[in-house]
Amino acid sequence: MPLELWIAFVLASAALLAVPGPTVMLAVSHALNGGRRTALGTVPGTMLGDFTAMTVSLAGAGAVLAASATLFTVLKLAGAAYLIWLGVKLWRSKPDPAVLEQSIAPASMRSVFLQSFVVTALNPKGIVFFVAFVPQFVDPAAPVLMQFVVLEATFVILAGVNVALWAMAAGTLRSRFRRPATMRLVNRIGGGFLIGAGLLTAAVRRA
Repeated sequence: MPLELWIAFVLASAALLAVPGPTVMLAVSHALNGGRRTALGTVPGTMLGDFTAMTVSLAGAGAVLAASATLFTVLKLAGAAYLIWLGVKLWRSKPDPAVLEQSIAPASMRSVFLQSFVVTALNPKGIVFFVAFVPQFVDPAAPVLMQFVVLEATFVILAGVNVALWAMAAGTLRSRFRRPATMRLVNRIGGGFLIGAGLLTAAVRRA
């Protein structure tokens, strides 16, 4: 793979990831409520989710989803429903400032990991996007498989770094959000974003 093609992919991916999405909002919400250590649980979940989505896409599932209205609709509605459920749960949560000083339990960390994984991986819009996005940076004159491996590893690492930076930044500002009213507002903004993302996912039409 030519170096300039890889650099172009890095820049395009970084620009794409810089726009806050459902996974980033999930990490920010966890950082504000449970601290940076809790929010960092979204990093491996996000990386595994992107790895899963890209692998499935490049294995041909993206083409199948693009060709089958039924499969696309089922996966789309499942992902949308999960996003809306997370949003409603976050909206209705009642933050307690005393919880901010408590250490996170292993089970909660697993929950954070699974939430971020499902939100990232169970996104048909992302799967179809990878099918259209990644091949643009592949040199047809060189072995395709190795190029896919390089591009997938690059995107997954960038996605992990992006979420980690958001989590760290939100965790640093966590001390400013100790008032229950402020935390409740943040939760409702994040919940509203997740609900909106779920509704937009449900409204996506097959190209």
